[in-house]
Amino acid sequence: MTAVDLRDPSTFPSRRVEAWKYTDLRRVLRDAPAPSPTTTVGPPGPFYELGGDAIVFGNGRAIGVTDFLASGEQTLRLRFISNATETGHSASARVVARPGAKLLLLETHEGAGSAYVAHNRLDIDVASGAEVTRIVLVDEPHDAISLTEIDVRVAPGGRYRQTTITGGARLQRQETRLIHGGEGAEVLLDGLYALSGERHADLTSVVRHGGLNGVTSQLTKGVVRDTARGVFQGKIVVERGADGTDARMGHHALILGERAEVDAKPELEIYADDVQCAHGNTVGNLDESALFYMQQRGIPADEARALLTQAFLFEVVDRIDHEAAREVVRSWLTGRLGGAV
Repeated sequence: MTAVDLRDPSTFPSRRVEAWKYTDLRRVLRDAPAPSPTTTVGPPGPFYELGGDAIVFGNGRAIGVTDFLASGEQTLRLRFISNATETGHSASARVVARPGAKLLLLETHEGAGSAYVAHNRLDIDVASGAEVTRIVLVDEPHDAISLTEIDVRVAPGGRYRQTTITGGARLQRQETRLIHGGEGAEVLLDGLYALSGERHADLTSVVRHGGLNGVTSQLTKGVVRDTARGVFQGKIVVERGADGTDARMGHHALILGERAEVDAKPELEIYADDVQCAHGNTVGNLDESALFYMQQRGIPADEARALLTQAFLFEVVDRIDHEAAREVVRSWLTGRLGGAV
Protein backbone atom coordinates (compact mmCIF):
# COMPACT_ATOMS: atom_id res chain seq x y z
CA MET A 1 0.00 0.00 0.00
CA THR A 2 1.30 3.45 -0.93
CA ALA A 3 0.60 6.12 1.69
CA VAL A 4 0.07 9.36 -0.23
CA ASP A 5 0.62 12.61 1.69
CA LEU A 6 -0.05 15.79 -0.29
CA ARG A 7 2.45 17.64 1.89
CA ASP A 8 5.29 15.30 0.91
CA PRO A 9 6.08 14.88 -2.81
CA SER A 10 8.30 11.88 -2.04
CA THR A 11 5.12 9.88 -1.32
CA PHE A 12 3.65 10.50 -4.79
CA PRO A 13 3.83 7.14 -6.61
CA SER A 14 5.01 6.84 -10.19
CA ARG A 15 4.46 4.16 -12.81
CA ARG A 16 7.46 2.32 -11.32
CA VAL A 17 5.15 1.28 -8.46
CA GLU A 18 3.28 -1.73 -9.87
CA ALA A 19 -0.08 -0.80 -8.35
CA TRP A 20 0.24 2.66 -9.94
CA LYS A 21 1.56 1.50 -13.30
CA TYR A 22 -1.39 2.94 -15.24
CA THR A 23 -2.01 5.98 -13.02
CA ASP A 24 1.27 7.87 -12.76
CA LEU A 25 0.64 10.50 -10.09
CA ARG A 26 4.19 11.83 -10.10
CA ARG A 27 3.98 12.62 -13.81
CA VAL A 28 1.18 15.14 -13.22
CA LEU A 29 2.02 16.23 -9.66
CA ARG A 30 5.67 16.86 -8.85
CA ASP A 31 5.37 19.38 -6.03
CA ALA A 32 3.18 19.67 -2.96
CA PRO A 33 0.18 21.88 -3.78
CA ALA A 34 -0.54 24.97 -1.71
CA PRO A 35 -3.31 24.38 0.85
CA SER A 36 -6.82 25.07 -0.42
CA PRO A 37 -8.75 27.97 1.13
CA THR A 38 -11.99 27.60 3.01
CA THR A 39 -15.14 27.31 0.95
CA THR A 40 -18.86 27.52 1.49
CA VAL A 41 -21.31 24.70 0.82
CA GLY A 42 -23.49 25.47 -2.17
CA PRO A 43 -26.66 23.73 -3.37
CA PRO A 44 -27.56 20.35 -1.87
CA GLY A 45 -26.07 17.27 -3.48
CA PRO A 46 -27.86 14.87 -5.83
CA PHE A 47 -29.03 12.59 -3.00
CA TYR A 48 -30.59 15.40 -0.92
CA GLU A 49 -34.17 14.28 -1.50
CA LEU A 50 -33.43 10.90 0.07
CA GLY A 51 -32.95 12.58 3.44
CA GLY A 52 -30.91 11.19 6.32
CA ASP A 53 -27.93 12.53 8.24
CA ALA A 54 -25.00 14.27 6.57
CA ILE A 55 -21.23 14.54 6.84
CA VAL A 56 -19.84 17.36 4.70
CA PHE A 57 -16.29 18.39 3.83
CA GLY A 58 -15.47 21.63 2.04
CA ASN A 59 -11.95 21.69 0.59
CA GLY A 60 -10.93 19.07 3.14
CA ARG A 61 -12.39 20.87 6.15
CA ALA A 62 -15.16 19.14 8.07
CA ILE A 63 -18.37 21.11 8.47
CA GLY A 64 -19.47 19.32 11.62
CA VAL A 65 -18.62 15.74 12.56
CA THR A 66 -16.32 13.36 10.67
CA ASP A 67 -17.42 10.03 12.20
CA PHE A 68 -20.74 8.20 12.07
CA LEU A 69 -22.04 5.30 14.14
CA ALA A 70 -25.00 3.52 12.55
CA SER A 71 -27.64 1.72 14.59
CA GLY A 72 -30.93 0.42 13.24
CA GLU A 73 -31.94 1.58 9.75
CA GLN A 74 -30.33 4.87 8.72
CA THR A 75 -29.26 6.96 5.73
CA LEU A 76 -26.04 8.98 5.63
CA ARG A 77 -25.09 11.47 2.92
CA LEU A 78 -21.32 11.89 2.76
CA ARG A 79 -20.25 14.86 0.64
CA PHE A 80 -16.67 15.70 -0.40
CA ILE A 81 -16.93 19.19 -1.90
CA SER A 82 -13.99 20.75 -3.75
CA ASN A 83 -14.07 24.38 -4.84
CA ALA A 84 -10.49 25.40 -5.44
CA THR A 85 -8.01 26.40 -8.12
CA GLU A 86 -4.48 24.97 -8.26
CA THR A 87 -4.45 24.09 -4.56
CA GLY A 88 -4.75 20.84 -2.61
CA HIS A 89 -6.71 19.44 0.32
CA SER A 90 -7.28 16.18 2.21
CA ALA A 91 -10.22 14.80 4.17
CA SER A 92 -10.82 11.74 6.32
CA ALA A 93 -14.02 10.14 7.62
CA ARG A 94 -15.01 6.98 9.48
CA VAL A 95 -18.28 5.04 9.38
CA VAL A 96 -19.14 2.16 11.72
CA ALA A 97 -22.22 -0.06 11.35
CA ARG A 98 -23.15 -1.80 14.61
CA PRO A 99 -24.53 -5.36 14.70
CA GLY A 100 -27.95 -5.43 13.08
CA ALA A 101 -27.61 -1.95 11.55
CA LYS A 102 -28.79 -1.28 8.01
CA LEU A 103 -27.04 1.78 6.55
CA LEU A 104 -27.53 3.45 3.18
CA LEU A 105 -24.34 5.46 2.57
CA LEU A 106 -24.79 7.99 -0.27
CA GLU A 107 -21.44 9.52 -1.17
CA THR A 108 -20.73 12.35 -3.60
CA HIS A 109 -17.53 13.96 -4.80
CA GLU A 110 -18.63 17.39 -6.03
CA GLY A 111 -15.97 19.42 -7.81
CA ALA A 112 -15.82 23.07 -8.92
CA GLY A 113 -12.93 25.36 -9.75
CA SER A 114 -9.98 23.92 -11.67
CA ALA A 115 -6.68 22.06 -11.37
CA TYR A 116 -7.14 21.26 -7.69
CA VAL A 117 -5.79 18.17 -5.93
CA ALA A 118 -8.12 16.26 -3.60
CA HIS A 119 -7.12 13.32 -1.41
CA ASN A 120 -9.91 11.64 0.56
CA ARG A 121 -9.84 8.72 2.96
CA LEU A 122 -12.76 6.68 4.27
CA ASP A 123 -12.77 3.86 6.83
CA ILE A 124 -15.83 1.60 7.04
CA ASP A 125 -16.46 -1.11 9.63
CA VAL A 126 -19.35 -3.53 9.07
CA ALA A 127 -20.16 -5.59 12.15
CA SER A 128 -21.64 -9.08 12.18
CA GLY A 129 -25.25 -8.95 11.07
CA ALA A 130 -24.90 -5.38 9.80
CA GLU A 131 -25.58 -4.27 6.24
CA VAL A 132 -24.02 -1.27 4.46
CA THR A 133 -24.93 -0.13 0.94
CA ARG A 134 -22.48 2.49 -0.36
CA ILE A 135 -23.29 4.36 -3.58
CA VAL A 136 -20.74 6.83 -4.92
CA LEU A 137 -21.12 9.54 -7.58
CA VAL A 138 -17.88 11.26 -8.63
CA ASP A 139 -18.34 14.49 -10.61
CA GLU A 140 -15.19 16.58 -10.98
CA PRO A 141 -13.61 19.08 -13.43
CA HIS A 142 -11.63 17.75 -16.37
CA ASP A 143 -8.34 19.18 -15.02
CA ALA A 144 -8.65 18.03 -11.39
CA ILE A 145 -6.49 15.42 -9.66
CA SER A 146 -8.46 13.26 -7.27
CA LEU A 147 -7.48 10.29 -5.09
CA THR A 148 -9.82 8.41 -2.77
CA GLU A 149 -8.77 5.52 -0.54
CA ILE A 150 -11.40 3.33 1.11
CA ASP A 151 -10.59 0.72 3.77
CA VAL A 152 -13.48 -1.63 4.53
CA ARG A 153 -13.64 -4.37 7.15
CA VAL A 154 -16.57 -6.79 6.92
CA ALA A 155 -17.04 -9.05 9.94
CA PRO A 156 -18.35 -12.62 9.59
CA GLY A 157 -22.04 -12.43 8.80
CA GLY A 158 -21.82 -8.82 7.61
CA ARG A 159 -23.04 -7.55 4.26
CA TYR A 160 -21.46 -4.80 2.17
CA ARG A 161 -22.52 -3.47 -1.24
CA GLN A 162 -20.63 -0.78 -3.13
CA THR A 163 -21.32 0.88 -6.48
CA THR A 164 -19.00 3.63 -7.78
CA ILE A 165 -19.95 5.76 -10.79
CA THR A 166 -17.47 8.26 -12.20
CA GLY A 167 -16.88 10.56 -15.13
CA GLY A 168 -13.13 10.86 -14.53
CA ALA A 169 -10.80 13.86 -14.28
CA ARG A 170 -7.25 14.70 -15.36
CA LEU A 171 -6.15 11.90 -13.07
CA GLN A 172 -8.61 10.17 -10.78
CA ARG A 173 -8.35 7.03 -8.68
CA GLN A 174 -10.90 5.31 -6.46
CA GLU A 175 -9.09 2.59 -4.51
CA THR A 176 -10.96 0.12 -2.29
CA ARG A 177 -9.17 -2.23 0.10
CA LEU A 178 -11.51 -4.73 1.74
CA ILE A 179 -10.94 -7.32 4.46
CA HIS A 180 -13.55 -10.07 4.09
CA GLY A 181 -14.39 -11.96 7.28
CA GLY A 182 -16.09 -14.92 5.62
CA GLU A 183 -18.53 -17.11 7.57
CA GLY A 184 -21.60 -15.88 5.74
CA ALA A 185 -20.29 -12.39 4.92
CA GLU A 186 -21.36 -11.13 1.49
CA VAL A 187 -19.71 -8.42 -0.60
CA LEU A 188 -20.82 -6.76 -3.83
CA LEU A 189 -18.21 -4.44 -5.34
CA ASP A 190 -19.35 -2.75 -8.55
CA GLY A 191 -18.07 0.15 -10.62
CA LEU A 192 -18.83 2.17 -13.73
CA TYR A 193 -16.83 4.77 -15.66
CA ALA A 194 -17.98 6.90 -18.60
CA LEU A 195 -15.10 8.97 -19.94
CA SER A 196 -14.66 11.51 -22.72
CA GLY A 197 -12.13 14.16 -23.68
CA GLU A 198 -8.78 13.55 -22.01
CA ARG A 199 -10.22 12.25 -18.75
CA HIS A 200 -8.65 9.42 -16.75
CA ALA A 201 -10.37 7.18 -14.19
CA ASP A 202 -8.81 4.32 -12.23
CA LEU A 203 -10.98 1.88 -10.27
CA THR A 204 -8.65 -0.27 -8.18
CA SER A 205 -9.67 -2.82 -5.55
CA VAL A 206 -8.15 -5.53 -3.39
CA VAL A 207 -10.44 -7.98 -1.56
CA ARG A 208 -8.84 -10.34 0.96
CA HIS A 209 -10.90 -13.36 2.03
CA GLY A 210 -9.72 -14.52 5.43
CA GLY A 211 -12.58 -16.75 6.61
CA LEU A 212 -14.65 -19.71 5.49
CA ASN A 213 -17.56 -19.52 3.04
CA GLY A 214 -17.28 -15.86 2.09
CA VAL A 215 -18.98 -14.49 -1.05
CA THR A 216 -17.79 -11.68 -3.34
CA SER A 217 -19.43 -10.52 -6.57
CA GLN A 218 -17.72 -7.79 -8.58
CA LEU A 219 -18.86 -6.18 -11.85
CA THR A 220 -17.20 -3.15 -13.45
CA LYS A 221 -18.15 -1.63 -16.79
CA GLY A 222 -16.72 1.32 -18.67
CA VAL A 223 -17.00 3.40 -21.83
CA VAL A 224 -14.19 5.60 -23.16
CA ARG A 225 -14.08 7.90 -26.16
CA ASP A 226 -11.82 10.66 -27.60
CA THR A 227 -8.43 10.27 -25.86
CA ALA A 228 -9.79 9.20 -22.48
CA ARG A 229 -8.23 6.39 -20.46
CA GLY A 230 -9.99 3.92 -18.21
CA VAL A 231 -8.15 1.71 -15.74
CA PHE A 232 -9.48 -1.31 -13.87
CA GLN A 233 -7.31 -3.19 -11.38
CA GLY A 234 -9.12 -5.82 -9.35
CA LYS A 235 -7.46 -8.36 -7.11
CA ILE A 236 -9.16 -11.04 -5.02
CA VAL A 237 -6.95 -12.88 -2.55
CA VAL A 238 -8.21 -16.09 -0.89
CA GLU A 239 -6.03 -16.71 2.14
CA ARG A 240 -5.13 -20.12 3.56
CA GLY A 241 -8.03 -21.50 5.53
CA ALA A 242 -10.67 -19.52 3.60
CA ASP A 243 -12.20 -22.69 2.17
CA GLY A 244 -15.64 -22.47 0.61
CA THR A 245 -15.01 -18.98 -0.79
CA ASP A 246 -17.17 -18.00 -3.78
CA ALA A 247 -15.58 -15.01 -5.53
CA ARG A 248 -16.39 -13.77 -9.03
CA MET A 249 -15.07 -10.71 -10.85
CA GLY A 250 -15.96 -9.25 -14.24
CA HIS A 251 -14.73 -6.18 -16.13
CA HIS A 252 -16.12 -5.15 -19.51
CA ALA A 253 -15.38 -1.99 -21.47
CA LEU A 254 -16.27 -0.31 -24.75
CA ILE A 255 -13.78 1.82 -26.67
CA LEU A 256 -15.60 4.38 -28.81
CA GLY A 257 -12.61 6.34 -30.07
CA GLU A 258 -9.51 5.34 -32.02
CA ARG A 259 -7.21 7.05 -29.49
CA ALA A 260 -9.06 6.04 -26.35
CA GLU A 261 -7.48 3.45 -24.03
CA VAL A 262 -8.52 0.87 -21.47
CA ASP A 263 -6.05 -0.92 -19.19
CA ALA A 264 -7.41 -3.88 -17.24
CA LYS A 265 -5.65 -6.10 -14.73
CA PRO A 266 -7.95 -8.64 -13.03
CA GLU A 267 -6.16 -10.99 -10.61
CA LEU A 268 -6.96 -14.00 -8.44
CA GLU A 269 -4.59 -15.27 -5.74
CA ILE A 270 -5.87 -18.51 -4.20
CA TYR A 271 -4.19 -20.26 -1.28
CA ALA A 272 -7.19 -22.31 -0.09
CA ASP A 273 -8.95 -25.47 -1.24
CA ASP A 274 -12.55 -26.10 -2.23
CA VAL A 275 -13.23 -22.61 -3.63
CA GLN A 276 -15.24 -21.27 -6.55
CA CYS A 277 -13.40 -18.33 -8.09
CA ALA A 278 -13.51 -16.81 -11.57
CA HIS A 279 -12.70 -13.61 -13.39
CA GLY A 280 -13.51 -12.29 -16.85
CA ASN A 281 -12.39 -9.31 -18.89
CA THR A 282 -13.51 -8.01 -22.30
CA VAL A 283 -12.65 -4.81 -24.17
CA GLY A 284 -14.17 -4.04 -27.56
CA ASN A 285 -16.48 -1.89 -29.67
CA LEU A 286 -20.23 -1.66 -29.97
CA ASP A 287 -21.91 -4.61 -31.66
CA GLU A 288 -22.10 -3.61 -35.35
CA SER A 289 -24.88 -6.12 -36.04
CA ALA A 290 -27.00 -4.57 -33.27
CA LEU A 291 -26.33 -1.10 -34.69
CA PHE A 292 -27.34 -2.27 -38.16
CA TYR A 293 -30.49 -3.93 -36.80
CA MET A 294 -31.58 -0.71 -35.03
CA GLN A 295 -30.86 1.47 -38.05
CA GLN A 296 -32.87 -0.85 -40.25
CA ARG A 297 -35.83 -0.06 -38.00
CA GLY A 298 -35.47 3.67 -38.47
CA ILE A 299 -33.34 4.61 -35.47
CA PRO A 300 -30.61 7.15 -36.44
CA ALA A 301 -27.04 5.92 -36.01
CA ASP A 302 -26.13 8.36 -33.20
CA GLU A 303 -29.28 7.52 -31.26
CA ALA A 304 -28.67 3.80 -31.75
CA ARG A 305 -25.12 4.12 -30.38
CA ALA A 306 -26.38 6.08 -27.39
CA LEU A 307 -29.07 3.50 -26.60
CA LEU A 308 -26.66 0.58 -26.87
CA THR A 309 -24.09 2.35 -24.69
CA GLN A 310 -26.72 3.17 -22.10
CA ALA A 311 -27.96 -0.41 -22.00
CA PHE A 312 -24.39 -1.67 -21.62
CA LEU A 313 -23.65 0.56 -18.63
CA PHE A 314 -27.01 0.30 -16.92
CA GLU A 315 -26.41 -3.35 -16.07
CA VAL A 316 -24.26 -2.03 -13.22
CA VAL A 317 -26.89 0.51 -12.14
CA ASP A 318 -29.60 -2.14 -12.13
CA ARG A 319 -27.68 -4.11 -9.49
CA ILE A 320 -28.36 -1.34 -6.93
CA ASP A 321 -31.04 -2.75 -4.63
CA HIS A 322 -32.29 0.53 -3.18
CA GLU A 323 -34.92 1.76 -5.66
CA ALA A 324 -34.84 5.50 -4.87
CA ALA A 325 -31.04 5.65 -4.91
CA ARG A 326 -30.97 3.62 -8.11
CA GLU A 327 -33.25 6.15 -9.82
CA VAL A 328 -31.05 9.07 -8.72
CA VAL A 329 -28.02 7.30 -10.18
CA ARG A 330 -29.88 6.47 -13.39
CA SER A 331 -30.94 10.10 -13.85
CA TRP A 332 -27.47 11.44 -12.97
CA LEU A 333 -25.77 9.09 -15.42
CA THR A 334 -28.27 9.68 -18.21
CA GLY A 335 -27.63 13.42 -18.01
CA ARG A 336 -23.89 12.91 -18.37
CA LEU A 337 -24.09 10.33 -21.11
CA GLY A 338 -25.90 12.84 -23.28
CA GLY A 339 -22.62 14.57 -24.04
CA ALA A 340 -20.32 11.60 -23.76
CA VAL A 341 -21.57 8.96 -26.20
